Amino acid sequence: MVVVTAPLVGALADAIGKKKVLLFIATAICVLTTAGLAFIQPGGVIMAMVLFILSGFGFGTSEYLIAAFLPELAPKDRMGKVSSLGWTLGYIGGLVILGLCLAYVSWAQKQGQASTQSVPVTLLFVAAIFAAASTPTFIWLKERAQAQALTIDASLPAALFKAFGRIQATLKTTGRYRDLLTFLIALFCFSCGTTTVVALAAVYASAVMHFATSETIAMVMLVQVSAAAGAFGLGSLQDKIGSIPTLSMALILWVVAVAVAYFAPDKLVFWIAATLMGAAMGATGSAARALVGQLAPRGQAAEFFGLWGLTVKLSAVVGPMTYGAITRMTGGNYRTALLSTIGFFILGLIVTLRVNQERGVKQASLAVDAA
Repeated sequence: MVVVTAPLVGALADAIGKKKVLLFIATAICVLTTAGLAFIQPGGVIMAMVLFILSGFGFGTSEYLIAAFLPELAPKDRMGKVSSLGWTLGYIGGLVILGLCLAYVSWAQKQGQASTQSVPVTLLFVAAIFAAASTPTFIWLKERAQAQALTIDASLPAALFKAFGRIQATLKTTGRYRDLLTFLIALFCFSCGTTTVVALAAVYASAVMHFATSETIAMVMLVQVSAAAGAFGLGSLQDKIGSIPTLSMALILWVVAVAVAYFAPDKLVFWIAATLMGAAMGATGSAARALVGQLAPRGQAAEFFGLWGLTVKLSAVVGPMTYGAITRMTGGNYRTALLSTIGFFILGLIVTLRVNQERGVKQASLAVDAA
């Protein structure tokens, strides 16, 4: 759903100059459906699936819309630092929420509550904290973008028509943004690896390394901490040495981390691999977002971040499907399937090195000047 709608929603946000309104709608969908999951009774699988899908759709949409504000909040030579700060705070926030949920579940169990009573309440915690954390954005963040060739009271059909026109125009002028489009291809390649590892790390830890549930939760918390460190450390370095070298370092770290996980003979070595993966994950996400912000024309930020969202979400389909297919062909060999993700990172690194950041930034600036 995000793959299908992201380019259109992004183009619509730029056309009507209302990223903040669309962001509010997407956030509200995510908050309400997440909270709604808490009230699903055992056996209500279909309704749970519907709410879960809508929650993921709302979050995925809000993710690229909030990212589209980056070019308005920081000059190009500081986007790496600002993006890394946001990414770091995101991981810290996730760690805090996870800690609160675990504390509540532990307390509830001591009070004699069953998991069917305590676990749904954590969804209310997540929804409430997400709503509270996003509120300052809607109160204080200014919408600096202006509607393009549309009045404020333009009808929705007119706005959608304009959005479709923007997408067509962008596709026709792909050569003008060669480096940005090259990077989107690189992003798809290495995101196939990152989304696969993120989605299946807990399964791998349980099936191959025989982690208990408590150990898996602890591993997730460790990954959050190392991801925050990776995002802040390499992200801060990005503005000094450039986005391409920073991203290349992060992708090399991914290759090393996956290799360590593949050869891990025991849990201790796998803990080390998980720490490296977390650092690589934080650095990759922060650096990639900042680079899109640097290469995208300012007046089309939401549109190109919509393409960013499309690329990442599409990789979240292709990557795990590839992992599953290899697991099946190898008779359930999780290690071989995990090792195959290295190919995505190496291919992504090769394509990333073909991106000329300086030329891409100049192309984006020329487009803004022309507009």
